[in-house]
Amino acid sequence: MEPNDKLTGRVLDDRYQLEDVIGEGGMAVVYRALDTRMDRYVAVKMMREELAADEEFKRRFCAESQAVAMLSHPNIVAVYDVSRTDAMEYIVMELVDGITLRQYMEKRGALSWNEALHFSRQIVMALAHAHERGIVHRDIKPQNIMLLRDGTVKVGDFGIAALENELSEPGQAIGSIHYIAPEQARGEYPDARSDLYSLGVVLYEMLTGMKPYNGDTLGEIAVKHMNAQPEPIRQLAPEVPEELEQITMKAMSADITQRYQSAEEMLADLDAFAQSRKIPEEAEAQPEPEEAEAPDVMPVRSVSEMSREKYRRRRRRAGRVSYLTGTFGVMAAVVALFVFLWNFWLGDIFSPTQRIQLPNFVGSRYEYLVGNPEFGIYNFEVVFVANEEAEPGLVLSQSPEPGRSMMLSAGGVSVELTVSGSSSPSQVPDVVNTNYRDASQLLRQAGFSVEVTNAVSDSVTEDYVISVSPQVGEELIPGSTVTLTVSSGPEISYVNMPNLVGLTESGAIEQLENSGLSYAGSERRASALEAGTVIGQSVEAHTQVEEHTKITLQISTGSGA
Repeated sequence: MEPNDKLTGRVLDDRYQLEDVIGEGGMAVVYRALDTRMDRYVAVKMMREELAADEEFKRRFCAESQAVAMLSHPNIVAVYDVSRTDAMEYIVMELVDGITLRQYMEKRGALSWNEALHFSRQIVMALAHAHERGIVHRDIKPQNIMLLRDGTVKVGDFGIAALENELSEPGQAIGSIHYIAPEQARGEYPDARSDLYSLGVVLYEMLTGMKPYNGDTLGEIAVKHMNAQPEPIRQLAPEVPEELEQITMKAMSADITQRYQSAEEMLADLDAFAQSRKIPEEAEAQPEPEEAEAPDVMPVRSVSEMSREKYRRRRRRAGRVSYLTGTFGVMAAVVALFVFLWNFWLGDIFSPTQRIQLPNFVGSRYEYLVGNPEFGIYNFEVVFVANEEAEPGLVLSQSPEPGRSMMLSAGGVSVELTVSGSSSPSQVPDVVNTNYRDASQLLRQAGFSVEVTNAVSDSVTEDYVISVSPQVGEELIPGSTVTLTVSSGPEISYVNMPNLVGLTESGAIEQLENSGLSYAGSERRASALEAGTVIGQSVEAHTQVEEHTKITLQISTGSGA
């Protein structure tokens, strides 16, 4: 591919240095570029000059790019930056080191069913992520699916692919017409289920090495998508399991209501099939194909695809990894043991500590001690005893005894005081609807011991007293125990967050209210979806959230279509 001398070597926005052209399409030219700020190579997709004069197309290019930039998933080619100036439009993307699924299938032909399953699961996970955010790809095909050397799949050109299709010359749309959903062929607007149909076609081709529909004209192929039935997969590839054939044909259903209704639904079936078809590690190794026929990017997916020598090398490598893992595991255990001992024993031995001489509290008044900041480091535990000879509220004894050397810890120093109480009964004071700490102090000053229990309450503030037992006003002898029931706040109920993407704004608000959630407002964003359609939500669907949580909606303005 000849370089574009006009832009090669140019630095965009004082950051992206264009190095060479790595791809061209009807809408844009793609450059390899160095991100001088992050010191990494990226792909820069630059809109062609002849399109930059079309303001409507520029607006849609920017809107689509910004929407896709919100996606973040390991199986989606990342969009790092979007720039729109008077002079040019471009997006900065992850530079993927790999080949397309189309290139891979041209080398291999039909793939093994477990290989096709491996790729399809990653593609459908990428679609699930995008669909959940209101973004439909609209052009799933092998050319838009990249394979990395470690076997990772990355789906590219979300949203932008549909714009590029509008600019295709006659004959250039063949790559897409073979994968187009029936509703797209009829000129209807595609939704998430359209992507699943296209994925079904890609899966069919991976399993059989053939496209399901061919014809002499684009129109003939489009009509077949709407009306024809493809040749059964197992007639072309008998080794394909029946369950995987059923999954593929359901995804390819011409009737959109009989198709998978969500990517999550299709992924669940693929995962269930994968679990039922686990290949034992002890499977006998078979000779692998000649190296000339194998692509340089596809990892081995099972023991049965490895040569004996590679299998032995992998087992030796696994042994080394196991040894290192065990060594690091032992080291981690030693570190954890040391941390435990330091926190609970060694820390006290080797850390500098402060020690104090315990004062003599005997003969002091209890009320004076608990209300004096001078004694704030002490945690007094009080035991009231009836004593006719001593004045009520006087400290009779303490434990530990006065003069003892005590270590001052972060939690203070605990001291038990025996305090004289009146032998005459006292009334339980009214401490209902007061903070339990204040209530406890008031009760102890009255000569009572205190116990605290917690209970859920929708009407009493958290940490405040709901009730007292025995009841307020009841007379008790000093030293008696009074139990405080303290509010732990209202009971927290959780509800399932519904998927609101694709609903109308009013329908989504109604769904929130029916689910026990609160509507917090809407944000308007450009999107290819019809105006007023929900394209995002502040809390991810199908997660558990507290009842009455406020939810913000993202609503399409319809200006991205």
